[in-house]
Parts: sequence; structure tokens; C-alpha cells
Amino acid sequence: MSLKVALQMDPITAVDIDADSTFVIGLEAQNRGHELFYYHPDDMMFEDGRVLALAQRLELKRELGHHYTLGTAELLDLATMDVIWLRQDPPFDMAYLTTTYLLDMLPKTTLVVNNPTQVRANPEKLYIARFPDLVPPTLVTRNVAAIKAFRAKHQDIIIKPLYGNGGAGVFHLKPDDETLGSLLEMFFESSREPIITQAYLKDVRQGDKRIILVDGEPVGAINRVPQKGEARSNMHAGGTPEPTKLTTRDLEICAAIGPDLKARGLLFAGIDVIGNYLTEINVTSPTGLQEIKRFDGVALEEKIWDAIEAKLG
Repeated sequence: MSLKVALQMDPITAVDIDADSTFVIGLEAQNRGHELFYYHPDDMMFEDGRVLALAQRLELKRELGHHYTLGTAELLDLATMDVIWLRQDPPFDMAYLTTTYLLDMLPKTTLVVNNPTQVRANPEKLYIARFPDLVPPTLVTRNVAAIKAFRAKHQDIIIKPLYGNGGAGVFHLKPDDETLGSLLEMFFESSREPIITQAYLKDVRQGDKRIILVDGEPVGAINRVPQKGEARSNMHAGGTPEPTKLTTRDLEICAAIGPDLKARGLLFAGIDVIGNYLTEINVTSPTGLQEIKRFDGVALEEKIWDAIEAKLG
């Protein structure tokens, strides 16, 4: 099977070949004989009933400083692609949402990973609300009085942007912290969006586990341990990855959400688990493939492409 595959992603020039999951997804496609194309979301367009992109043929290689070769830019009808990867990083703003609307217009003969309708309907910090028995106490609102009441009830809390990523804008407020009011002013003056407030989970000191699910099935995991003096475990924020195993509770969480992921066409997902609680379901641009391979020797990109090829028959 030879497929035409387009990677919709952030600039290929800035890819970290030792950490980027999109890079190994593309490399695995290339190794299987699939034809690769690359375009940036800014180069998408809709004209005369067609969804187009100014795209370039792409060749990848694991060579630092020379990891890509691009062909001449050409106007590509995205309906001619067998697979399109929706892989640009958030922010999950109107620019991001517009790309999902455009991808929704493609015929069913083009498989978009992940399903753009469901990515749009299930942003990671809100998707968990579908599983209230699995998540820590959580509040989503702009109402200052409600946030202060939640803080009075739970004392130790985390506040963060509802549509952020990579640990940006995450604050841990201990019971004696006096900055809540000024932080809320900062959030609400810069954005019209609600924020998410959660009870602080002390188990984060032992790590925040990232579990990868492919077509609803758990296939690998890493633990991310925050630096001393840091509440965030995200690798973008300096969290240290380490090997881990799935616990009985982890498998219970995966069994509860896996069928929903599969039914929604969210083929590649990364969930975050702290202690016994689900804290996020990442479906926009999940990461962790290369870290898992370094620890466990498992190339999860192979499992992802096996699932895609099975869907395409």
C-alpha cells in the first residue's frame, strides 16, 4: 500500500529530531513507501469548492541540521490525499479552529488524523468533563466569586488557561498565597475565555504520567517529573521524563475512555494521569513517542501507521 500523506504542521525547519513526534510519524510513513507532503496551516485555502494548500514534497532523515528536503511549492488539492495529519501545536484559537472547519469539507476518502470535527468538539481540558468520576475536583468559569469559593473549599489549587498548552500560564496557589485576585485580573484582561481551576494533586511530585492510546488502546507511557520548586511537569517546562509502567488504575482509566476515543475517530491520543486521576486528554498534537522509544524500545509510530493502514483497507 502506497499512500499520499500530507503533514499539516508548524515550520519543519524548527523540528527537534530527537523529541518531535510528528517527525517520527512522517519518517515511519516514508519508510513504508508513502509519499510525503508538507504545508503550514497559514498556506491552507478554500477556493471554488476545493480545499487547497500551498504544499511541498517532503523527504525526512534523522540527520541533525539536515533533517528535511523540500520540493518546489505547488498548489495541492487536499482531496487527493489519502491521509492528512492535523499536527500543528495549539493555541486552540480561531485560527486553529478554522483549519478544522476546512478539513471537515474534505471527502471521506481522505482520512484526517485526528478527526477534525472531534478535535474541535473535545479540547483537552474540557474533554475530561465527559468522565467526571475519573477527574479531580474541577471548575471551569470566568466567575470570580465561584473561583474564590472553589479555592476556599479546596485550599490548595491549580489555575490554568482553558486552551493553553505546554504548561504555559499554569499556577499553583497554596492556601496562604495572596496572588489569586491579581492572577484572575491578568487572565481576564488578556482573554475573554474561562479558566480551569482544579484541586492540587500532591502526587504530581512523583510525576505526571503521559499514556499514549492508539485507536482507543493503551500502547505505552512515560512519567514526567517536575523540577524541584516547579509545579509543572510538562517537558516544555523542564519536566524530566522517566520510564514507567501502567498501573491497575491507569488501565481502568484507559478502559473507560478508550471506546469513546475510538468512536470519535481520535486515533492518536495522549492522556495525562496524576496519581489516580485523569487530568487531560490530548488530541490536538499529542507528544511522547520518542521518549517512550528511548526507555522501552517500542516504536509507537509503527502501531499508529498499522492502525491507519487497517482503516484504509
